[in-house]
Amino acid sequence: MAGGRSSQRAYFGLNWVISIILAILPTNVICGIITRIMRQNWLGLILNIILFPVFWIIDLVTIIAFKDLTILA
Repeated sequence: MAGGRSSQRAYFGLNWVISIILAILPTNVICGIITRIMRQNWLGLILNIILFPVFWIIDLVTIIAFKDLTILA
C-alpha cells in the first residue's frame, strides 16, 4: 500500500471496506486488541479488554468516520 500512514490504517493496514467488515463482525475485539498491541497503546488495550462492548461501537464509528482507529489506538 502506498502512503506514509499505510501501516497505521484501521486494522493491520487493510483496505477501508475490509476494516469495516472486521469491525462489524465479532472479530472486532480481537482485531482491536492486536492493533492496540502493535501501536503499543497499553491503556487502550486494557480498556478494550474490560469495556469491549463500548469499544466495539467506538471502533466501528471511528473506522467509518476517519478510516482509522483514533480513540485510544
